[in-house]
Amino acid sequence: MKRIKNSFEHVFIVSHLIKWTLFVIPVSISVGTLVAWFLWLLDRAINFRFAHPWLLWLLPIAGVGIHFLYKYSGKNAEAGNNLIMDEIHEPGGGVPARMAPLVIIATIVTHLFGGSAGREGTAVQVGGSLANFFARQFKLTREDLRMLLTTGVAAGFGAVFGTPITGAIFALEVLALGRIKHDALLPCFIASFLADITCGAWGIHHTQYHILFESVEKTYFNYVHFDLILLIKVIIAGILFGLAGFAFAESAHTIKNYSNKWIKQKWMIPIIGGLIIIALTYIIGTQDYLSLGVTNPNKNGISIISSFHAGGATYFSWFWKLLFTAITLGMGFKGGEVTPLFFIGAALGNTLGVIMGAPIDLMAGLGFIAVFAGATNTPIACTFMGVELFGGANIIYYAIASFTAYYFSGHSGIYHAQRVAVSKVNHLQHHTDRTLHDVRNKRIKKRKQWLKKSRATLLEN
Repeated sequence: MKRIKNSFEHVFIVSHLIKWTLFVIPVSISVGTLVAWFLWLLDRAINFRFAHPWLLWLLPIAGVGIHFLYKYSGKNAEAGNNLIMDEIHEPGGGVPARMAPLVIIATIVTHLFGGSAGREGTAVQVGGSLANFFARQFKLTREDLRMLLTTGVAAGFGAVFGTPITGAIFALEVLALGRIKHDALLPCFIASFLADITCGAWGIHHTQYHILFESVEKTYFNYVHFDLILLIKVIIAGILFGLAGFAFAESAHTIKNYSNKWIKQKWMIPIIGGLIIIALTYIIGTQDYLSLGVTNPNKNGISIISSFHAGGATYFSWFWKLLFTAITLGMGFKGGEVTPLFFIGAALGNTLGVIMGAPIDLMAGLGFIAVFAGATNTPIACTFMGVELFGGANIIYYAIASFTAYYFSGHSGIYHAQRVAVSKVNHLQHHTDRTLHDVRNKRIKKRKQWLKKSRATLLEN
């Protein structure tokens, strides 16, 4: 009997492929369409805010509206991407259908009034919400539900950035550090690819990035040559990109935790957060760090695009964007983290390029993907993202920067529900099978115990 089953292995493979293609098609088309509509609305909202800078003064009020919207309508949708990850790991309560419209509305409102946030989180939540809706219609088993949710994440990510290969790998890699389950690889690619095509069919055009520097030259023997000095600079930059990813994740989590701990009236959290954003904007004298930051209508303004050119960012542009976004997302506003991470990375890369005498556009591109790799623990996906966005000529540097950043971001990340399947360092294997939330809490507890012990020792002396 076993021999008979083995002999029909390819029949089962074909049937599996047909089954998941049929499941994925409605999910992908729906996600691609909704993401296209979201991106269209987001573009209009951002342009309107740039044309009316005074809208920033209404950010605290907008934050209160978002708070009560989720309080009375959101239920468990407040958990966002972490809820989707939890459901993929252990299907239980499900991802509510209301998550998609709620996060779209809240993200548009955040950007309309000047909050510094992204769009990836919104697209992923749209993908997860719609995938869960179709899973209920199809009456899928727990295992099939997990797979369809994963394809929803891939579809949302691939559509929002126009990177279908990255979307597929990201959906698999982001679930657990050090482990990628390939059972959903093909369904995820189909979902990401179809969602991207659907989004494009609605007339949505993604930002084009360019790295003019090309390091790859081939000799008659077809060997790949690279600059050893530049390689060392990329490794050093990769370390700093990883630390920047760590700093962003820890800042956002810390601000969120302490604001909830110290501010008893929860509706006051976004008010205070909005007032801080307004104050910082006027202290530094620019609105360059509000909203997405992909482009800037101000001719001399700082943005992701400007960071690819000499003089396109200041030495501290990356820090200001990190701070603005950590406050925005940590104090109740909605949106993604990834586009701000692109900004942080590109601006930091610009600065490092100036300091180290390296190609500005290459370093900005490396920062773009590597800070993201460190903050999300997805170095393979980010290497592919470099190829999809910038071309493959510098792939060796994409990989070095992303992998280095991954290690130096430590066991930290923007997604609490991400699990540690394989520790980054053998000495830290005790982190295995824990969520990043548990790892972080344990790290903070140990730090407090050490400080308490050190204080007691000082007092005794």
